[in-house]
Formats: sequence, structure tokens, C-alpha cells
Amino acid sequence: MNDRSSRALLERLIGFATVSRDSNLEMIDFIRGYLGELGVESELFYNAERSKANLFATIGPREGGGIVLSGHTDVVPVEGQAWTVDAFRLTERDGRLYGRGAADMKGYIASVLAAVPGLRERELKLPVHLAFSYDEEVGCLGVRPMLAELAQRAHKPALCLIGEPTELKPVLGHKGKLAMRCQVKGAPCHSAYAPYGVNAIQYAARMIGRLEEIGELLARPEHHDARFDPPFSTVQTGVINGGRALNIVPAECEFDFEVRALPGFDANRVADELQIYAEAELLPKMRAVKSDTDIRFQSLSAYPGLATSPDSEAARLLALLSGSTEYGTVAFGTEGGLFDEAGIPTVVCGPGSMDQGHKPDEFVTVAQLRECDAMLARLTEYVSAAS
Repeated sequence: MNDRSSRALLERLIGFATVSRDSNLEMIDFIRGYLGELGVESELFYNAERSKANLFATIGPREGGGIVLSGHTDVVPVEGQAWTVDAFRLTERDGRLYGRGAADMKGYIASVLAAVPGLRERELKLPVHLAFSYDEEVGCLGVRPMLAELAQRAHKPALCLIGEPTELKPVLGHKGKLAMRCQVKGAPCHSAYAPYGVNAIQYAARMIGRLEEIGELLARPEHHDARFDPPFSTVQTGVINGGRALNIVPAECEFDFEVRALPGFDANRVADELQIYAEAELLPKMRAVKSDTDIRFQSLSAYPGLATSPDSEAARLLALLSGSTEYGTVAFGTEGGLFDEAGIPTVVCGPGSMDQGHKPDEFVTVAQLRECDAMLARLTEYVSAAS
């Protein structure tokens, strides 16, 4: 590839339609080939079906901890969105670069790849690791096997910089997430004899009401953390399905709910409390009518929150790279909590804004991409001069 600018690389990356439901291997193969041309070896960590892969590469010495530059390769779908440009072809207009993933987060990956030639030209005192993962958008699923492997190695990275879009403002924290599915098995009958059946929708509604009550308790001022917006853990039901016809008491209903948890709050407490309510209050009433009725819970995805100390080495480095000590938090989740759980202190800072992420005509500005290039140039100076 002749043009190794971040803009040219972003154009290539957006051209890969790496929606989470589909493979990311074409994009991973491109990145692996690009790195290979620059003399950088990389290794892949595949999913069970070998349809997706994480990529990990190291530039510089093989020991000494070093810094991970982490990003996810998958993007959210575009169906049902009113795009005015081709979502998977870069369009430049009025200082903006449009395309799915431009902000979340192929702009950052493009800047990282553009920084590789400069890293290769220097004699690095600390290694720089590249970690590009799959299936972040569906629960931070892909990065886990890669982190499990890194945990077994003698020299694991000392800290991690995740380039989610923060407008290049330094971020030290975000909430964790738990996504659950509740399935209610009732007993059908003709609606004229409704008391002789078990209405799965009505029992599901009672549990959804209980979730709302739990959410109201979590929103009390004594549970607030002013660093976050909103400043408390939240609970919401996002999907519900049930019933076949109005004149049939519904035998089945399921709903999906999520908990967005402040760091330090165990989101499983919400699921546990709902399950206790179901077993103590609802199931006895259901089974008094029909013995084989049931309420089941299924975990869909989960990732921990992040709360890096402003006094940490990771925070000090982020201040140096970003030029600011005005640390903040973000409402959306990242893989940062998983890196932190693996013993790799993590911070978040990247180009673009999540106000554009997941929306039609997603974009990152040319200015933000250039500023990210400059931030990574400062990183290159840092790892070249570190003692």
C-alpha cells in the first residue's frame, strides 16, 4: 500500500462491511498484510467457527510491558437507517469523513496503522502492542480469548489505550453492563376461561414492573456517583415478545433487560433480586394453576465497568498524550473493564464523537483524525525516550 496516511487507511477500513453478525476476516487479512509489509508479525485468535479473528502484534522489544493500542473491528448494522451516502464507502464532505465505523472506531484504528511506519523507524525502549478485536458491539465477546492468552504470557502489557470516540478527551471510567433474557412459560386456554390458564404476558409484566422498582431504588441520591451521567446504575427493558391471538391466554412471553452498572456495583444483584421475586412471589401462584409453568433466566452478555485512578501511571500517560488532565467518563461501555480485570490498567481516548456512532451518516472530522495522528506521534516519542 503506497498511501499510508490515516485518511487513506480509513477509506480501506470502511470498505470492509464488518457488521458484528458477519465475518471480519477480510479486514483482519488486510491489516495483517499491511503490517507484514512493514516487517511486523502478527498473530490471530479465532472464534470457534474460524469466521472471525482478533489480531495481536508487537512493535519493539518483546519484554518490558509496554502499551496496548486497542480497538474493535466490528460495526453496527445500517439497515433501517436513512443514509445519504454509501455507508461502506468513504465520503468526504465539508471536513467530515463519512462511513459506517468512521467514528466507532475505524478512525482510531486507521490512525494506529498510520503510526506504525514511524514506530518501526525508531529504536523503541518500550513495546507497542496492537490489539484489534471482533464482536465488541454485541457484548465485548471477541477480546476475551485474546486476553486469556495474554494473561498466560511472561510479559504482559503494562497499560492499555482504547480509542473509542471521546473527541480525544481523556476518559478514565465507564459503566459496566449486564444483559439478560427472562422466559415465562404459562398455560394456554380460551380467553373466555382466562382464570383457568396462566397468562405469561401478565406475569412477565409483573416482573418488568419489579425491575422498574429496583431501578427507582438504584436512582436514590445515596447511590449516586457524580462522575457519571446519569449518576446512578440504570435498569431498562428493551425487547418483549409474547402471545398469538387476543382470544388465547398466552402460554409464552420473553423479555430482554439490561443493567448499566456504576463501577463497584455488581449488576448481578439486580438479576438475583428479580429471580428471588419470581421464585417467591410468582411461581407459587402460577404452579397453583398449572404445575409445569416456569420462569427461566438466560445471560446474554456482560462486561465490567472501568474506574482507573487519576493518580495511576496510565492516567499520567494519557494526560501527556492528550494534553489534558480534565479526566472524564463516558456513558457507553468498552472493552476497558476486561483489560483492567486482566491486570492491564486502561484508559480511553479516541477521535470522533459517539454522538455520531450508530447513526446514519456517521462521520469523523478530518481535524479529529489529524489530532489523533498527532497524539500517536507523541506516543512514539514517549516509547522511544522511555528509560
